Amino acid sequence: MNQTQAALEHLRVIRSLMEKAHIYRAVSAPAALLGGVLSIALSAWPMMHAAQTHGELALSNSSFLLLWHGVLAACTVLNGMLLAQEAKCRSQPLLSEGMKMAAQAVFPPLFVGGVLAFGLVLWLHNLTLAAFVWVLCYGLALLATSGFAPKSLIRLGWAFVITGLILFVLWAVNEEVRNLRTDLGPASLVMFLTFGLLHLVYAIAVFSSRSKNEEAAA
Repeated sequence: MNQTQAALEHLRVIRSLMEKAHIYRAVSAPAALLGGVLSIALSAWPMMHAAQTHGELALSNSSFLLLWHGVLAACTVLNGMLLAQEAKCRSQPLLSEGMKMAAQAVFPPLFVGGVLAFGLVLWLHNLTLAAFVWVLCYGLALLATSGFAPKSLIRLGWAFVITGLILFVLWAVNEEVRNLRTDLGPASLVMFLTFGLLHLVYAIAVFSSRSKNEEAAA
């Protein structure tokens, strides 16, 4: 395949992804809802415990890492099942060229974020910085799909990046919070406000928009 043909094929794949943007938005909403609910539940308990015990450790670093990866795994499995079901309805393979392009776009920031957070939690023992890395790299992964993803996902990406940066500045300038006996509380708060609330707001917005469109069509 020469360069012209490769460029045309690339444009064809992007056009196909853009045409299916509304499908991906609808598919992503249930996974976002699950992620939001699980994130709120997982982050609320450590925050309340830290407030009641003045920062006493309530969860080990390895448990923190394991539990949050469990949330990621649950959302990934649900999202994969929904995408597979949608692909089956359209009589198309799950690993289409468009899916491969999307995976290539989001993989670098997600991989970097995963490695950095792993090291920050297990070796540097800084849960809050790990949470910021997760938030910012996840936001950058969503923004990496701006060429073909629905606008709602791009707005979600910007929400993660902007919220993550604001929270980081507030944390960095507050020496009292940074010097707590354990940073489980601040880290959980960051996860609560981002992976919890932002995903929940996104899911509600998508479901609400879908209901309005169905009512208009009826």
